[in-house]
Amino acid sequence: MQDELKNARHRARMARKKSIIDAAIAAATDERGLLIVITGNGKGKSTSAFGTVARALGHGMKVGVCQFIKSRTDTGEEAFLGRQSGVDWHVLGDGFTWDTQNREQDIATAQRGWEVARVMLADPSYHLVVLDELTYLLSYGYLDGDSVLDALAHRPPMQHVIVTGRGASDALIELADTVSVIADEKHAYRAGVKAQPGIDL
Repeated sequence: MQDELKNARHRARMARKKSIIDAAIAAATDERGLLIVITGNGKGKSTSAFGTVARALGHGMKVGVCQFIKSRTDTGEEAFLGRQSGVDWHVLGDGFTWDTQNREQDIATAQRGWEVARVMLADPSYHLVVLDELTYLLSYGYLDGDSVLDALAHRPPMQHVIVTGRGASDALIELADTVSVIADEKHAYRAGVKAQPGIDL
């Protein structure tokens, strides 16, 4: 008898929940390209973006990837996704700023990289563009923030864009359609574990 009551309450609760969710799905009728920002201090921002690349490829979409800051070309994501026929992959950095220790070089590299990204953002043949670690170029002042926001705002109407990196600006967050903030609760690196292939690389 107790189980029957629990089951009945569960069915009623799930029926109410289903009606609310179904109504929300029915009300979402717009179809357009989304600007997604994945920020925060936790691990997984780029990983999330590259998971979306795989999803887009599964739908036969053309994808452009611009990796700012990083200079290494031996990561697992590039080794796999970069060789897929629907992906245009660019590693556009010289390494982390503490590696180069040269602000003028970092600015020049950022501006060259942005030109590659800007062309993608103007090309409707790209269904998804990933701007990995773009937030750093904005927060460091390496790129003109207004110009970047303008290019994002005036891209082709069905083009999706994912921007990753810590410290996304208020203006970028305001422009975005979807924002996820990944928190840092715990990280193996702080326990002395080096970056692991397949997980971090």
